[in-house]
Amino acid sequence: MTELNETKLKVLELLKEDARRTPALLATMLGITEEEVKAAIQELEDKHVIVKYAAVVNWDKVDDEKVTALIEVQITPERGRGFEGIAERIYLYPQVKSVYLMSGAYDLLVEVEGKNLREVANFVSEKLSPIDSVLSTKTNFTLKKYKQDGIIFDDKEEDNRLMISP
Repeated sequence: MTELNETKLKVLELLKEDARRTPALLATMLGITEEEVKAAIQELEDKHVIVKYAAVVNWDKVDDEKVTALIEVQITPERGRGFEGIAERIYLYPQVKSVYLMSGAYDLLVEVEGKNLREVANFVSEKLSPIDSVLSTKTNFTLKKYKQDGIIFDDKEEDNRLMISP
């Protein structure tokens, strides 16, 4: 685990809010030099603390139909490796967007993306369920996304009605 100083933690927080912020802007916001910011970012990238810069996309606004499912998976851990080997086997599939080890009623939460319901169902029945250590799966399809990574997607329609007073 990498121990970070206060400056690097602040850089991370600011980049997480908006990865488009330039080193010059970050330097101004933090009251340090641009070179210090660039050095901090480079070190965070080299140590794989920052692993990717990505856009948060509201796919409901794009004419590109996708289906997302969250699959609860109960598994039997492997001797000597626990959940690691099975999680790795699952996350290597291209349809899998995220895998989380969970506490509670199931062991892994697997986020899968497909073109349609049938594609996701085929993944579960042909790829995920046949894995020896998988005891059961429960598939939940995402119907609407309201918020992701702190970003609210729901566009509020303005109420243009006139107010009536007694």
